[in-house]
Amino acid sequence: MDEKQFTPVNTYEYQALAKSKLPKMIYDYYASGADDQYTLEDNMAGFRRIRLRPRVLVDISVQDISTTLLGISSSFPLIIAPAAMQKMAHPQGEIAVARSAAKNKVIMTLSSLSTYSLEEVAESSPTGPKWFQLYIYKDRLVTRKLVERAEKAGYKALVLTVDAQRLGRREADIHNKFTLPQHLTFGNFKNWTASDDKIRTKKSQGSGIESYFATLMDPSVTWKDIAWLKTITKLPIILKGITTAEDAAKAVESGVAAIIVSNHGARQLDGMLATIDCVEEVVGAVRSLIPVFMDSGVRRGTDIIKALALGAQAVCVGRPILWGLAVSGEDGVDDVINLLRNEFHLGMGLVGCRSVNEIHRRMVKRQNDSCLGVSRSPKYDERLSQPIARL
Repeated sequence: MDEKQFTPVNTYEYQALAKSKLPKMIYDYYASGADDQYTLEDNMAGFRRIRLRPRVLVDISVQDISTTLLGISSSFPLIIAPAAMQKMAHPQGEIAVARSAAKNKVIMTLSSLSTYSLEEVAESSPTGPKWFQLYIYKDRLVTRKLVERAEKAGYKALVLTVDAQRLGRREADIHNKFTLPQHLTFGNFKNWTASDDKIRTKKSQGSGIESYFATLMDPSVTWKDIAWLKTITKLPIILKGITTAEDAAKAVESGVAAIIVSNHGARQLDGMLATIDCVEEVVGAVRSLIPVFMDSGVRRGTDIIKALALGAQAVCVGRPILWGLAVSGEDGVDDVINLLRNEFHLGMGLVGCRSVNEIHRRMVKRQNDSCLGVSRSPKYDERLSQPIARL
């Protein structure tokens, strides 16, 4: 079958097409996880361990799949997760994603390591709600300036990544000697050209981004820095990277607005629990005091139903958005969002829900891996090769 005539019908097929289009170094950067990638596989397998318990003979002729997230209306419970360096996937990069998010009425989270500046992205889609992902750098002035710029540009919240004080060991990037392509720059650091140079150095020693993180990120960040961040911004602060009840309780005590249960797409610490397996623990610890979102491993609309049944209010999706972007730019992002929305809409009806508020814990049941025959291969997902074989 001619690739040009092939229309993906799910996110796995988008990933296969993206893999066939992108240079190996770039595809591996987006797709890979840390070390043996057990957690990378388990993030998706975790959803397969959860089965749905539908209710029947429910009038689903009228359904409302919309929701409200931190006061922002969303067409369905999906948030676009932050992902760095999106112009590596497509020349329009973050601008294409922002425009698609606005069109589809979902929140976009912009990475601080974006290849367009936060101002350029804001100007490209002035009506779309956007959050800004942030790190606390060794130089606190760098963080302060980014916060001030995000506020001025109209971003609605700060998403502070708290699980990356050091960069996880991503073997694919080491093998590929990953560097930021020469024609690209970090859009938010255009006046700090050394930032671009750092990620292009030490090619012979492995991943350039590992060197970059070691130079700029602060391994001494603690909960006291959350208190400091609150003193320099009026924006809601969302903590991304919480996976335990203990840290969830501390997050509530620190006065943040929300939590994203995340293992960084399995890119930091291999051997962690799948994110979906952490959701109930975190939800229980926050005691409904703040919203809980989750990311990592969401590939189907039914995955969203499962996450909501376990207590999350929305899911964040990253890699599938990148695959759509790589395949056909803004149109590809539109299609990935629509595929997930349509799957969610259909699945919600078939489990007997007329609105998001009707999704509840008794609609899901956990199964053991041994009952499902789930492949535990850490390196490969056989399903990924199937669409390629059909092209």
